[in-house]
Amino acid sequence: MQWLFEAKKRFGFCVLDYMVTSNHIHLLVLDNGEEVIPRSIQLIAGKTGQEYNHRKDRKGAYWEDRYHATAVESGSHLIRCLVYIDLNMVRAGVVEHPSGWPFSGYHEIQNPLRRYSLVNRKRLMNLLGIRDSDQLRIAHKQWIEEILKGGMSIREAKWTESIAIGSKAFVEGIQEKLAIKAKSVGPVAPRSSKP
Repeated sequence: MQWLFEAKKRFGFCVLDYMVTSNHIHLLVLDNGEEVIPRSIQLIAGKTGQEYNHRKDRKGAYWEDRYHATAVESGSHLIRCLVYIDLNMVRAGVVEHPSGWPFSGYHEIQNPLRRYSLVNRKRLMNLLGIRDSDQLRIAHKQWIEEILKGGMSIREAKWTESIAIGSKAFVEGIQEKLAIKAKSVGPVAPRSSKP
């Protein structure tokens, strides 16, 4: 979490939600198109791996593979992604409610921090069309409770394996952009969904 905060300070990494677990992280971030995401991930992954190796007196790769990014359209898709991230440790059977896992954006959305916050609540509210912090807190809590009551907190591969999630036009637009980028840099190898 320290390196997430450092990426925010250094590069303007705009975190909308996060979940840090014992063996991976989920991030919902805003892409500003200035290579902020890859630079931030490089910093976070590199420093975390170095610190772990130093602490355990080991050498070699810490992360299994590169990160996987999925573009998410705003609106209802963004809400579903936000809730999906917050319910990660519930799905894993570690906690019964996201409030039981301290290393997540759930707490920052429900109880904003004055210092050292990772979640950019203002940007999140703008993307969700929400006017104030109280409205965000109430809506977020309702979205979580609806999923928990409905028993729909199962793993959905689309969030970690898709290129894009949203309307047909949004997904096709992302695919087109990636095809253009891939042609300009050569073939792109498929990525694992694990960090």
